[in-house]
Amino acid sequence: MDSGNWFRRHRSAATAAGVAALVLGALSGCSGGGGGGGSAAAAGTPRDGGTLHLAVATQPDCLDPHQSPTQAARLFARPILDSLVYQDQKGALHPWLATSWQASPDGLRYTFQLRDGVSFTDGAPFDAAAVVANLDQVVAPATKSMLAASLLAAYASSRAVDPHTVEITLKSPDSGLLGALATPNLGIESPRTLTGAPSALCTRIVGTGPFRSDGGFVSQKGIDYTRNTADTWSPTGSPAHLDGVSLSVVPDDSARSGALTSGQVDAATALSPVGLRTVKSDPALTLYQEPYPGANYAYWPNTAGGPFADPAVRQAFREGIDWPAIVNSLYFGLYPAAAGPLATTTPGYDGSVAAAYAVNTADAAKLLDQAGWTGRDAQGYRTKNGARLTLRHLWSSPAIQDLAVQIQSQAKALGIEIAEQSVDSGTYVKRLLAGDYDLIDTSFASPDSSVLRVLFSAANIPTPARGISNNMARYDNPAAEQLFQSALKAGTDADRVQAYDQVQQQVTKDAAVFPIYSPVSSIATRSTVQGITFEVDGTPDLSTAWLAS
Repeated sequence: MDSGNWFRRHRSAATAAGVAALVLGALSGCSGGGGGGGSAAAAGTPRDGGTLHLAVATQPDCLDPHQSPTQAARLFARPILDSLVYQDQKGALHPWLATSWQASPDGLRYTFQLRDGVSFTDGAPFDAAAVVANLDQVVAPATKSMLAASLLAAYASSRAVDPHTVEITLKSPDSGLLGALATPNLGIESPRTLTGAPSALCTRIVGTGPFRSDGGFVSQKGIDYTRNTADTWSPTGSPAHLDGVSLSVVPDDSARSGALTSGQVDAATALSPVGLRTVKSDPALTLYQEPYPGANYAYWPNTAGGPFADPAVRQAFREGIDWPAIVNSLYFGLYPAAAGPLATTTPGYDGSVAAAYAVNTADAAKLLDQAGWTGRDAQGYRTKNGARLTLRHLWSSPAIQDLAVQIQSQAKALGIEIAEQSVDSGTYVKRLLAGDYDLIDTSFASPDSSVLRVLFSAANIPTPARGISNNMARYDNPAAEQLFQSALKAGTDADRVQAYDQVQQQVTKDAAVFPIYSPVSSIATRSTVQGITFEVDGTPDLSTAWLAS
């Protein structure tokens, strides 16, 4: 699936049934170098005016980030929606639509003071009642939220104390609440738009952000934004520089790259490794890159059934594949090989787990023997009780194919058959909910290690009753659940980080994920585009961009 804060498919693949991709927000400098003589740093005094034409690889299944979990939804929605809280790249929290907040001693009540003089672009006032309406809408069953509601798992209720004061009551302490409120998924929408069917929000949302979109999102085409000149409450303290942004959906890598090099668009995201190499060699283009924090792109085993219900088989598979060699072969060093469940750039990454992800084919063979897979059939695959050791890899996008072939080849050398099962999006979702797979691939961007609860808590196992959720490893370990509760109730950041360090150690011990590489967000631009920055989840921030004359 695609790259966003529910789960992201390999590279920039289209979403399956609109359920794809990764999660979270803030300002950062670029980490990549410019192409040719270009510079990846903004130069000169920002200039107001002009329309930025941006080509993106993936469209959201639904524009409303309250409903959609995808990175694409966050990219499309963030120019329109502000949040109560702003989170910078280092994880620090700052005022945004809320000017201050205070938690009760027991951690069950948060009181927010709200900014005065703010209006939605449809004229509705931003006030405490609007915040209450948004939070209640996110958790309402009719919204069918696939990520935002899980960020409010501890939410009990909220009330408007007065027009500029809102109180949130929790069922249990949640140390991650403020970070969750900083995400686009809990961005504040006009209460006037929340009274109708949630489906209407899939094409048009209204916020207080730096841009507005009166025409909304058009599937297979994109979305056009115009500047909200009234916005003086953004983290930058001033309105956006651009008069507008025209965001076009161009799924084909070569077409997106060609549109950039020919000047049909000013910028393009998620170019292929080959396309990125072209950008780096072209002096007329500039490449901006930022590592995605959060969960690495990985293969996720179904730990609840099939061959991977045996931890020894999972460990053997993890140790028997030379993941770094595959990554270097396919991506020319553009993506770092993974060294744990989380990207090393994620605040809270525990480096002590890295050694467990080293390649050891000899140990892998011993583990498979100990697990009883000692026989061999005519094709050289391992067998037990006459049955071949076969793993079904479920996917719905051809973007995974090159990577899958290389992993399949190395697995065969171990005596493991990987049956690549490419299915339509409807079948994909049906089988995901039923747990009818052995392997599945995703990544998940997040500003800190709390993403582990989203990905490994038993409460997030996708089922027909629960719907699409994020624990696709179907991992259920009481020890991990206790650690999640410890993290939620942590009285200090240090205690919270320690709990999530132990989670990383536990899921590593259980071989509950096979990390492959750390994704990198990239946007390639023509030299006239300046001021490119990134949200904390790696999403390009369009509010800071400007066009040189």
